[in-house]
Amino acid sequence: MVPFCYSLFAAPVPAIYGRRYENPASRPRIHAGSVAGADPDLPPDPAMTAPEPPGVVQPLVPMAGTDDVGLVVGDVERGTPVATEAGVVPAGDDVPAGHKVAVRAVAAGAAVRKYGEVIGLARQDIPAGAHVHTHNLGVGSHTLGTAPTRTSAATPWRPPAEPTRDRFQGYRRADGRAATRNYIAVLPTVNCSATVARMVAQTAAAAHAGTPGLDGVIALTHDLGCGMAEGTAGDDILRRTLRGYAGHANIAAVLTISLGCEVNLPENLFGAEVPAETLEIQHLGGTAATVNAALERVAEMAAKVSALRREPIPVSELVLGLQCGGSDAYSGLTANPTLGVAADLLVAAGGKVILGETPEIYGAEHLLRDRAVSPEVGRRVDELIAWWQDYTARNGAELDSNPSKGNKAGGITTIWEKSLGAVLKGGTSPLTDVVAYAEAVTAAGLTFMDTPGYDPVSATGMVAGGATLLAFTTGRGSVFGSRPTPCLKISTTSRLYEHMRGDMDFDAGPAMSRQDQVRYGVRLFEALIDMASGAPSKSEALGFGTEEIVPWRMGAVV
Repeated sequence: MVPFCYSLFAAPVPAIYGRRYENPASRPRIHAGSVAGADPDLPPDPAMTAPEPPGVVQPLVPMAGTDDVGLVVGDVERGTPVATEAGVVPAGDDVPAGHKVAVRAVAAGAAVRKYGEVIGLARQDIPAGAHVHTHNLGVGSHTLGTAPTRTSAATPWRPPAEPTRDRFQGYRRADGRAATRNYIAVLPTVNCSATVARMVAQTAAAAHAGTPGLDGVIALTHDLGCGMAEGTAGDDILRRTLRGYAGHANIAAVLTISLGCEVNLPENLFGAEVPAETLEIQHLGGTAATVNAALERVAEMAAKVSALRREPIPVSELVLGLQCGGSDAYSGLTANPTLGVAADLLVAAGGKVILGETPEIYGAEHLLRDRAVSPEVGRRVDELIAWWQDYTARNGAELDSNPSKGNKAGGITTIWEKSLGAVLKGGTSPLTDVVAYAEAVTAAGLTFMDTPGYDPVSATGMVAGGATLLAFTTGRGSVFGSRPTPCLKISTTSRLYEHMRGDMDFDAGPAMSRQDQVRYGVRLFEALIDMASGAPSKSEALGFGTEEIVPWRMGAVV
């Protein structure tokens, strides 16, 4: 087998205002994953090993022996001998690393399987050894998962390993909630007060830097809050999202900034009892007066936060949101199943896990429904898929439009294939609940939240729903961070980890077998507990997390 071979290029350090920018996240990592070759007990990532002499290339079948395709882990030139079910045949095309090769002949119109599941239909006859991608594979009418299925209640569930930690060092709020961070938040009710909120947060963050126990002062800016009809779905989603942030466990104190004439006034946002101190720009006499008044309030809040200290808290009180972005063919082979193991360990410890991105379970929703604790929970999954099919059709799109150009360059062809890899983030535990976007997650175990596939919007919904940690897998190299919820980035290959070391927290590249996924999953679980206990993620060190607050925009703007 010819392993995946990469060329690593030293990226130039960008110049900012005439000086060199030092990436603070490029310093020695605090809780990074296993670097290939650094631990003799763990296997090397094939993506980082030296090339073997030219010879027969054996496609790597990622999940099941019934698959019609296998992945090549190195660039394959047309005519290179390829070992398939039909014997050694010449590759019919140039095949990029990470892409699929047919391991058996597939007739036009027939289903093509990967992970033991259907990822699409052959657009034409596909001979063994042929490159399988967008030119000869597509999706047809979606019928997957429509038949009655069993529920997980019929079979007892066991995690793939036992949790290795039962406590993390967190903050205990007065109302009993557990937090992983201490932020003071400045929340604008409307886009018109967002600039003032940002001015307050930036000035206060500098003034109170170094305050014991304070992770920062942040502005929860957004571009909505007016021009939307009250009582509509879009209005409800925005208010639910902002309430979720204002009441988030990781926010120790919140100050609301209102313009004074918007639709989304504090009393409309919060109801009769506003749980946060509010300032109104028009009432106070303008920007400068509001900023000065806000800085006084934040100073009082910071003094109180400085008295808070971390203490041991059961891991069962953590809420973990699962994200993937910039996916490639290795996402479903290494990082996502490894994250699934870590998610299972948190569930086994009594914690809460949130899986979302509804367009990215399309074609794999039957697997979630099979794990539902009740028929009602399973039906709610199908109802979401039906809503998204109608929603995209009404807007002149289709769910198969989801895979991006980067996804396809990385070897993913159809939305069914992407979904079958993405759902692996959710591990194997029973599906206990299904909730709406930004709705509070209250059930222990795995909850599915209805979110778009767009990462910032999806993560925003999970944070609003109560996620106190985020885990984000990436194959192409997404740069993403979150506040007030810290986000741990997981690379699908060691090549990506080494190339973007300043952004990646954990290397899942070597975890290509189930045994290794479990071993790395345990280590990833421990890295998440470390982050919950205060170890900063790379994105936190870089300052990500305020521009990434993106509520789901829905409905007419009037």
